[in-house]
Amino acid sequence: MNAPPLPSWRIVLASASPRRRQLLEGLDLPLRTVPLDVDESPPEGLAPQDVAEHLAVRKAMAYTAPLAADEVLVAADTTVLLEDPGGSGAALLLNKPVDAADARRMLALLSGRTHRVVTGVCLRTAGRTVHFSDVAHVTFRALDEAEIAYYVERHRPLDKAGAYGVQDWIGYTAVARIEGSFYTVMGLPMHRLYLALRDLSPPRP
Repeated sequence: MNAPPLPSWRIVLASASPRRRQLLEGLDLPLRTVPLDVDESPPEGLAPQDVAEHLAVRKAMAYTAPLAADEVLVAADTTVLLEDPGGSGAALLLNKPVDAADARRMLALLSGRTHRVVTGVCLRTAGRTVHFSDVAHVTFRALDEAEIAYYVERHRPLDKAGAYGVQDWIGYTAVARIEGSFYTVMGLPMHRLYLALRDLSPPRP
């Protein structure tokens, strides 16, 4: 049987996200997870579009155990950016909601509008660190209060940037258009990740 057309990496996923694990399993490489407790507050003054990549690097660096020669650590972070409804031209950063009321507020802001989803990724091997981010534009149809309330109560999207998961009910019913990779919105830009893994120095036999 042919092996995947990648160096024979063993992936170490620095995340408890079942969505990212599901996506990485699709690469047909050995995979284990190492959930980390990392402060996800962005530093003062950091541009909103740079937050996801910055936090991905922070997560990757929080893993201090040595990596074997054939292991690659994968860390990622996703943020949602919306142009300020007040018309200032600044991007409003929507991270994970603090509670159900905050989730409803975020979804009301996204209703009927287009926003950016930025997913940052950091890869670490025993000898190299690479990081990048990818952007997708997502358009929601207009949502009514009952739809927002149902989604927040039933699906509890408190662990998701922008208070929604594109792969669940809100994605099925509200996402009218995506420009860019669906997987970037889901939490890992798989096309970029694959190329980054392929370009890393292959592990020693």
